[in-house]
Amino acid sequence: MSEIECQLPEFNPEDEEVREILQNNRVIAVVGLSTDPNRDSYRVAQYLQEHGYQIVPVNPKADRILGQKAFANLKDIPYPVDIVDIFRKIEAIPAIVDEAIAIGAKVVWMQLGLAENQSARKAMAAGLQVVMNKCMKIEHSRYFS
Repeated sequence: MSEIECQLPEFNPEDEEVREILQNNRVIAVVGLSTDPNRDSYRVAQYLQEHGYQIVPVNPKADRILGQKAFANLKDIPYPVDIVDIFRKIEAIPAIVDEAIAIGAKVVWMQLGLAENQSARKAMAAGLQVVMNKCMKIEHSRYFS
């Protein structure tokens, strides 16, 4: 059993703010993006790519995913990232949030089933918007389909 478990989010943005995040941010680093088309991370990233978002795969074991160059970590990405979308185990979230802050991301998005309140508070204190325990694909289809 993991030391850290998914928590109930202490807060989350209102629907209008989630819609604005999706509308105004186009470059999404997907941390933990799988090369397997059957995995949720792949299906979500593919959906977002098909809806005009620039997907930046973050997976140290891959060269390319969804036709895009993959990076080992957020710090290796040589251009600005708007949203850091996390598809990793809860234990990895604090380090990912630290990297998101370091690269100047605007939003940290913890996918469905992921919430880590201490990291969320840290990101918000650094000026980032935070969404927890929500799927970007589901939220996008709610507002734009």
